[in-house]
Amino acid sequence: MSGNQYSLFETAEALPVEASPPAASAETLEASAFSDYVVYVDESGDHSLAVIDQGYPVFVLAFCIFHKRHYSEAIIPAIEKLKFNYFGHDSVVLHETDIRKQRGDFKILSNKQRFDEFMARLTTIVEQSNFVLISCVVDKQRLSKQSGDASNPYHVALDYCLQGLYEFLVEKGQEKRQTHVIVECRGKKEDRELELEFRRVCDGQGIRPQTLPFQVVFANKQTNLAGLQLADLVARPVGISYLRPLQPNQAFEVLKAKFFCEGGRANAGFGYKGHGLMIYPPQKSERPR
Repeated sequence: MSGNQYSLFETAEALPVEASPPAASAETLEASAFSDYVVYVDESGDHSLAVIDQGYPVFVLAFCIFHKRHYSEAIIPAIEKLKFNYFGHDSVVLHETDIRKQRGDFKILSNKQRFDEFMARLTTIVEQSNFVLISCVVDKQRLSKQSGDASNPYHVALDYCLQGLYEFLVEKGQEKRQTHVIVECRGKKEDRELELEFRRVCDGQGIRPQTLPFQVVFANKQTNLAGLQLADLVARPVGISYLRPLQPNQAFEVLKAKFFCEGGRANAGFGYKGHGLMIYPPQKSERPR
């Protein structure tokens, strides 16, 4: 690209999202109603078991957890700058399918060199952004054989990801504060069903009998939230890594270090299976949750 490109994070302080927080008194915890984190959620694949796409027979739910300060000071400006540089305005919504198929606003990426440059810059943003990834891959073919049409892949994945989110907040000492979980609107009926399932799990009726301090927020993709767009970008590479584990997957290689893992950040990229990345129905190599 030409020399007028903005450098990433030139003024924002990098925040160690995984660092242990300083000890907080009970008074401090009570004084702050909200946690330091916000969660953006997106999906890849459909959740129907009636008709399963043989080319992509999975449903993937991705939770991207951001420290609010880092998100507001570093991630949002980086994505805004990328949009201004390539499109001249920031109303463009980054959507993985549109980028990959170079349609809509992304027709300008039909030139291979320009596409490669754009993807390299987008990958750099993801790589340099501090966020924690919790994801659940539902193998719809295996699920259908076990439970028929009785299970809803979205609800299954939601339950597992919410439990993983709670584990993360416990690790950060913020499990008593309210954390907002931002999901994309899908339609009145679907949103109503999702809200009921979300509340059911948070009321302690999920796979674990514990109440969860989460609040769901529905947002239209056209509200142009950077967090939702990043969540959209990471969901499909996770699904492809499950379906075709031997296929080169540069995006997933970047994401490995983002997954919530056992053993802290010293184990990043290795201790995530069955912890920050869950497969349902579980595989033998995964720990029970």
